[in-house]
Amino acid sequence: MEPISIDAVNGEAIPGLLAVPAAGSGPGVIVIQEWWGIVAHVESVLERLAEEGFVALAIDHYRGVATSEPDEASKLMMGLHISDVAADFAAAGTWLQERPEVSSTGIGVIGFCMGGGLALLAPTVSDEISAAVAFYPVMPWPDYDPDWSRYVGRAALIHKAESDERDNGKVIAEYVSAISSSGGNATVVDYPKSVHAFFNDDRPEAYQPENAAIAWSGTLSFLRGRLPEAQI
Repeated sequence: MEPISIDAVNGEAIPGLLAVPAAGSGPGVIVIQEWWGIVAHVESVLERLAEEGFVALAIDHYRGVATSEPDEASKLMMGLHISDVAADFAAAGTWLQERPEVSSTGIGVIGFCMGGGLALLAPTVSDEISAAVAFYPVMPWPDYDPDWSRYVGRAALIHKAESDERDNGKVIAEYVSAISSSGGNATVVDYPKSVHAFFNDDRPEAYQPENAAIAWSGTLSFLRGRLPEAQI
């Protein structure tokens, strides 16, 4: 895994981390952070993806800031502007697709919590991003209004936590309907008795190994099916 920098957007470069599989090439995937920032859990997801044969990129929407305090994380999350995040995705999608290590025609994204909501946005703002995986997504921003018509020929997989049903269940259902109506494909997987952040093994109070394993297996199958190899 190595630090990288993507060409300046709005006057500043985008920092990130890149993990390449031992084989030297593979399908491209962008990993989107939780509200904590680029922390150890994000790095572990990059490493796991590389072990599975993916070229994995994490872009730092907080520009070097990370925290373990929920109050600060909430402020950082709500301080994001969707237009800036969209610009990050457009630049990162192009940068990753053009990497010689990337063998897929199309880029995938995986996001968790805050990153899950942003993962659903990503295919609507980047021509290269064609597949999104959203783990227990949240979408709290007033300016979050994706153009779902951009999902034509694209797909989303949503891993929904049962504990999120009360707050996010209705809006997730609305987004799934909008994606499907626009010619995209959206699938929701429900996990009975699951809690928010069940995939994060750095949070023992939330981590649920069985649900995490099922979600990871489904994610890998989805991405492999949706990111075809380039024809040379």
